[in-house]
Amino acid sequence: MGSAMSGAPHPGPAAWDDGAAPSLTEAYAYCTRIARTHYENFTIASWMMPRSMRPHMHAIYAYARGADDLADEAMDLAGLDRWEEELTRAYEGVPHHPVFVALADTVHRFEIPREPFLDLLRAFRSDVRFQGFETMDDLLGYARYSANPVGRLVLYLFGYRDERRQGLSDSVCTGLQLANFWQDVAIDLAKGRIYLPRGDMARFGVCVADLEGGRVTPGFVALMRHECEVARQMLVAGAELSQTVDGRLKRDVLLFAGGGLAIVRLIEAVGYDVFRRRPMLSKLDYVRLGWRALGGRI
Repeated sequence: MGSAMSGAPHPGPAAWDDGAAPSLTEAYAYCTRIARTHYENFTIASWMMPRSMRPHMHAIYAYARGADDLADEAMDLAGLDRWEEELTRAYEGVPHHPVFVALADTVHRFEIPREPFLDLLRAFRSDVRFQGFETMDDLLGYARYSANPVGRLVLYLFGYRDERRQGLSDSVCTGLQLANFWQDVAIDLAKGRIYLPRGDMARFGVCVADLEGGRVTPGFVALMRHECEVARQMLVAGAELSQTVDGRLKRDVLLFAGGGLAIVRLIEAVGYDVFRRRPMLSKLDYVRLGWRALGGRI
């Protein structure tokens, strides 16, 4: 979410105000096209996900993708309001936009509450009004709305609704988002966004001018080492979720947690210099992650 998503925006709700909602088949196909044409470190529906679940994962992804485009690409608060209105229509059984035609079917089938979808919108609205974060607790509070709902939505699809699993899922999702933030320090800086908590920057003697100058000072290295360790601890702790879910979901949990850890290792491997080369997972890295997940490891 947030900075983890990139790509060309797709039509918003207004593009479908022609009086004709698509069929359910057309709606799911639309969501699948969105999921398959956007690059992510980890798409919400990985290749390991059971085939029967992928359309529903694509519907959830397309919802988040659309809201993210409105926030990041268009800075469109009114558009996010329309997105929320269409969400209401989906829960009332009268959706119009293809994303919500598919989503209405998914939330009805799996009895998914509205809260995670509203939480995501809260995060995207804060992206439009971005002001940064004073403390790590503030950043984790943001992740509570921007990252954690995604994992909870996935759990709902598989019938898991208990607080323990949701808490473990939160650790994986937040840890992965933190890893993405530290991977993308330079990219986000170019957008006017600094996710590094100001209190942590001050603690390690790093200022905004250091970031803007791409200076990998000892303080910056220490700061990044600290932030990467926070992400690592959350990912390792959250990986316990894989032991509490069935095999259909276990591999994806391990893939997400293992992928976040792999990003952290790549950041460490370049000496935390994320300014001159963005640490990125290669196709071979993905194969290795998949193989490890199949073997029950992160």
